[in-house]
Amino acid sequence: MTLDQQASTPSGAPSDSELIRAVASGDEAALSELYDRHAALILGLALRILGRREDAEETLQETFAYCWQQAGRYQADRAAVVTWLLLVARSRAIDRLRSRKVAERGQDSLDAIEDGLHTSSEGFSTVLSEERRRRVREELDRLPEEQRNVLEMAFFAGLSQAEIAAATAIPLGTVKTRTLLAMKKLRSALRHEIRELL
Repeated sequence: MTLDQQASTPSGAPSDSELIRAVASGDEAALSELYDRHAALILGLALRILGRREDAEETLQETFAYCWQQAGRYQADRAAVVTWLLLVARSRAIDRLRSRKVAERGQDSLDAIEDGLHTSSEGFSTVLSEERRRRVREELDRLPEEQRNVLEMAFFAGLSQAEIAAATAIPLGTVKTRTLLAMKKLRSALRHEIRELL
């Protein structure tokens, strides 16, 4: 049973999974219902990442525009609907933050290049980081779905355990247990990578 299936909905109300299928069929009312259910959580995440309400609100709109256009690509076996929306929002917010930082640092970077000061080992570090990310993703995919979902919400979407419990209607103790079990499995699987970093 997925997080989405476990999450409680008002009596007679469609589940998130039912709503996302309706959105994929072009049902605007279903999109509106998803928005009403999850907009506050998504806005909070975007605001935490971006620090500016205007940027966070634009990210919220981009997230639901993406949902409208790409609902058919949602895969229930990969994540709960709310997790999927949060991951989309996180990606959009980080892209926006990077663009903002690039713009703010643009002139400084040009000056550094012109002065011949750009001699760091960033390229090598980037390759190592990408390899570690790939290994972590592989091990995440091997976790049981319920454990993977709470870790994705915590680390990729930046939610606290209390926020995960609220978003999924799972008891806080269960969220903590799943997180602990998942972290133990990841730590064991990735012990060689961890040793290399120490």
